Amino acid sequence: MTELARYLSDCQARINQLLDQQLQSPEPRLDRLYAAMHYSVTMGGKRIRPVLAYASCQACGGEPAQADFAAAAVELIHAYSLIHDDLPAMDNDDLRRGQPTCHRAFDEATAILAGDALQALAFDWLSSQGDWQPTTRLQMTQSLARAAGPRGMAGGQAIDLASVGNQLDLASLEHMHRHKTGALIRASVQLGALASEQASTSDLAALNTYADCIGLAFQVQDDILDIESDTSVLGKQQGADMARNKPTYPALLGLDGARAKANALCDQALDSLSGFAAQADPLRQLAHYIVQRRF
Repeated sequence: MTELARYLSDCQARINQLLDQQLQSPEPRLDRLYAAMHYSVTMGGKRIRPVLAYASCQACGGEPAQADFAAAAVELIHAYSLIHDDLPAMDNDDLRRGQPTCHRAFDEATAILAGDALQALAFDWLSSQGDWQPTTRLQMTQSLARAAGPRGMAGGQAIDLASVGNQLDLASLEHMHRHKTGALIRASVQLGALASEQASTSDLAALNTYADCIGLAFQVQDDILDIESDTSVLGKQQGADMARNKPTYPALLGLDGARAKANALCDQALDSLSGFAAQADPLRQLAHYIVQRRF
């Protein structure tokens, strides 16, 4: 097992245990809601966002325990977004991570409520952690709210829906994805760094550059995989973006151009970490992983 594979495995095991423990129904009347929440959060996934939170905390001199609820909060927001993206009114998907989507496994109303509950719970967890200073909790809550809201993920999704069937130029496509995908990845890195309570202003600036680059690279690679991979590997319907006539990087740049774009973004991300010591190596390895992954 490679060093990165061990790191990913350790972080995934840590966050999976925490999420499983925290997403238990507190009373019988809420059992179905919590079952849908638990199903959607624990049905698999690479846990890239929590891993980034742990890695950025480590890069700033922190310990994994300091980043636990920061990592969990970003994963709850991610899971909520996937539940809602899969709904018939949005992307109308039947598969997520190789399993029936939440509205297929339960029903539409339960899926909507599960997404709503996960979003609210993420902010509850961030704002109530007594191990962080009050100013840290406020910064983290604001960062995640901006990443999830109209200036972040929700705004990016709105732009995406309005762009179906339209021809976007490269600048417009990047603007959309810096909101839709990149904002939550940037928040994951920010929250991890803040959780350490040791990050300097220059550390945060460098990590923001890193996060902006890998966030965009992540989406470029997703677009490539939508063409090159298959449904059994992706865990969702291959070719879905092409079938919906969504604007993508391969459509604008060609496959070779999209690969070159992803690699250039990876290089920029690595350059931004030049001021960090070896404790930032997981972030460096994750930048390579994001553009080399096959699912």
